[in-house]
Amino acid sequence: MFRLFKHYVPHAVVWLALVEFLALLGSAEAAWHLYARYAGFDPGALTDRWLPLATFALSNSLAMMATGMYGNEALRSMKFATARLLAAISLGVIFLAVVGFLLPTATLWRVNSLYAMAFAIASLSLIRLALTQSAGAEAFRRRVLVLGAGKRAMRLKKLAEAPGSGIVIAGFVAMTEGERAIADAVPRAMIASIADHVVDLRAGEVVLALEERRGALPLDDLLRVKTTGVQVSDIASFIERETGRVDLATTNPSALIFSDGFSAGQRISRVGKRLFDIGASLAVLVVGLPLILIAGVAVKLDSRGPVFYRQSRVGRYDQPFEVVKIRSMRTDAEAAGEAVWASENDPRVTRVGHVIRKLRIDELPQLWCVLKGEMSIVGPRPERPAFVEELERELPYYAERHMVKPGLTGWAQINYPYGASIEDARAKLEYDLYYTKNYSPFLDLLILLQTVRVVLWPEGAR
Repeated sequence: MFRLFKHYVPHAVVWLALVEFLALLGSAEAAWHLYARYAGFDPGALTDRWLPLATFALSNSLAMMATGMYGNEALRSMKFATARLLAAISLGVIFLAVVGFLLPTATLWRVNSLYAMAFAIASLSLIRLALTQSAGAEAFRRRVLVLGAGKRAMRLKKLAEAPGSGIVIAGFVAMTEGERAIADAVPRAMIASIADHVVDLRAGEVVLALEERRGALPLDDLLRVKTTGVQVSDIASFIERETGRVDLATTNPSALIFSDGFSAGQRISRVGKRLFDIGASLAVLVVGLPLILIAGVAVKLDSRGPVFYRQSRVGRYDQPFEVVKIRSMRTDAEAAGEAVWASENDPRVTRVGHVIRKLRIDELPQLWCVLKGEMSIVGPRPERPAFVEELERELPYYAERHMVKPGLTGWAQINYPYGASIEDARAKLEYDLYYTKNYSPFLDLLILLQTVRVVLWPEGAR
């Protein structure tokens, strides 16, 4: 896998994105020549139009990322990919319209753009059709040899069998007599050389999933495997890389302490993030003000009570602050005075509340908290003090998520449905820890793009 700014991306996905970017450039260039032929002018040198071509390709590439074109389901299903492609091209038109308004010379002419969109849909559809009809999702799966046959190895087996998995387990090796969870695992004593076994199985990576390492870690074998060019990983880092979350079941304090990560506090990153928060919150507040006003009127007409409500949340370094949201529940939602988890089809949510929650409009007033510096655009969602106290007792490393500012959207929000229990909080914590550990501006950009997908196709909003 490629590691882009501390975030792992499968090689095949990177190459696919590059091929499709080139296809978008080719579509824009073909459209330019087609329009030049019909309009009767000389198309000129390629260097004279590189900026509009690049703007077209980049805008649509970002739109494809935003609509989930590089997610597992879009890589497996042509039907799903086609639906998302049409949404991506539509979103690309909006991106180009905004760029064209700000920088008129940086985009194609409108007729050119229309031709380019048609060429793009055709070329990208052919690429995805060729992918799904030939290798399909198998082209994105890597062969892995697992050393271990206990409960940890079983976790990897289930991970490989999950829909959309990027790995294939080439085999299991039982390193000790006590490992019995994997029935078809090959005993270590029956393998003359693990390095040769890796080659025979055509495995591209070896993962250590030993239940107990003391006295069972095959250092000489692993050294030989490593020197042949095959990657060797421990189970915690492997699951983190494959799933985009820190697996609490296999992670220990020393692994977090000595791993590469948790650099979100660096000065350059902190200043850059703050400047973006100020600019983005001001822009969205101005653009979103009509939505806030419309939602406020609708809330007032739909139910009794105030339009806005304030609620205490826990911020960075456990500092409390108040968030402001548009009210989406009845005023007696917590009449007993105790914090209550939201649930699916929560009866406390009003009719208007259902709509503004689905569209995330109720969150817009929180931009004021971003502007004040209490929150960020991207970060772990802030929780209520009562929930934090409970979760810190129940979940290890929960306090570490408060080392960064809470955000309006986050890695957990785009990867996991709305949480309403301790188990949901545990799953979301694993994603929050991944964000805290691997923060970079690239990851923030990826989250912002994927937030568009979540808004367009609401998943888990309550």
